[in-house]
Amino acid sequence: MDYGLRGRVAVVNAASKGIGRAIAEALAAEGVQLVLSARNGDLLERTATEIAAAHGIAVVPVSADVARADAAAMLVGTATSRFGRLDILINNSGGPPTGTFAAFDDAAWQHAFDLLLLNVVRMVRAAVPHLRASGHGRIVNVASTTVKQPLPGFILSNSLRAGVIGLAKTLADELGPDAITVNNVCPGRILTDRLREGQRERAAREGVPVDDLVHATAVDVPLGRIGDPSDMGNLVAFLCSDAASYITGTTIPVDGGLVRSLL
Repeated sequence: MDYGLRGRVAVVNAASKGIGRAIAEALAAEGVQLVLSARNGDLLERTATEIAAAHGIAVVPVSADVARADAAAMLVGTATSRFGRLDILINNSGGPPTGTFAAFDDAAWQHAFDLLLLNVVRMVRAAVPHLRASGHGRIVNVASTTVKQPLPGFILSNSLRAGVIGLAKTLADELGPDAITVNNVCPGRILTDRLREGQRERAAREGVPVDDLVHATAVDVPLGRIGDPSDMGNLVAFLCSDAASYITGTTIPVDGGLVRSLL
């Protein structure tokens, strides 16, 4: 689908694989030039090369840990120095460890704060002047369905991703006059490499076929399947387009109907 995005520029974080890569692929298919970040530089280089070759667009890989204070300025600076503009910011990162409240000390909370919330603050701060100049500024935060239905054992994610949602809602109000939209997308059960590996390990322990476990994981999903990363990418590409110019401040689950909350 042609969303009219050709020639625009995006920074996509945590983009070497999984959901981040799917978002990068969807934007590249629309002709968006990309700056991609991830911690694994070798994998990121391969991803960038593959996306550029498949879609005929420029892709700049930048090895970066978005939990670090210097990452935001480096990534936004790379986009503006290489392409002369920035139109789209995709905030994404790996998830924090799972565990109960008693399992985490101050250092664990601080790292999760830097990774999930302060990272977004820094990226937005660095990007907003350029998004304002764009006239089509888009900010999309990849969160989790835990912001609508918290999960046991996800205390760090349950707490800090909720902060991202509050930040986005306030930013939607503050940045609306600049034609910058701010939205959140919340993956449910998506068949990423991380999920596949977990299923393979469990299948080996229990002596059952991997496909049986994948099917069982979807048993309470109304659409009856695990999501594909492209389901996330397709939504994000739409939200970044002018077709979605009147959508801001929203939090959208991509979960096949798994979360039963009304809002």
